[in-house]
Amino acid sequence: MDDLDREILDLLRANARMPTSEIAQRVGLSAAPVARRIARMEASGVIKGYTAIVADSSVGEIDAFTEIRLTGQTDTREIEEIARQVPEVQQFFTISGDPDGLLRFRVRSVEHLQSVVNAIRRTGLVAGTKTLIVMSTWDRATDVGGSGREQRALDAP
Repeated sequence: MDDLDREILDLLRANARMPTSEIAQRVGLSAAPVARRIARMEASGVIKGYTAIVADSSVGEIDAFTEIRLTGQTDTREIEEIARQVPEVQQFFTISGDPDGLLRFRVRSVEHLQSVVNAIRRTGLVAGTKTLIVMSTWDRATDVGGSGREQRALDAP
């Protein structure tokens, strides 16, 4: 991985459908070497796939995070097993300190969220949870339109 590969990755993170010719123009190469670099990163597993970025609230879905505190006998690596068994879990993180882990969910309703969290609590591995519902979100990697929210936040007194 060199700086050009990283620049190509940044462009793909912002828009995975960007044509190779446009990426090439932006990084100062021709299309063929850019295509080879992308193919190499796909083959090596650096690029694991391409996804659509969906406005969850537009399709009636809720994002939420749940902090997990494991029982004293539970290895933190078991959070992955819990996460893989629950289809609503989008990501999981083991973290230092208290709590032991963090799960990100996508659910249809608050009632659906409650049933998912209750199922995780019933695994016998979880001593406690704290759930937070996402009210709004901003992601640097997907801010294709450049909303300017970041700059306004920096300029605030």
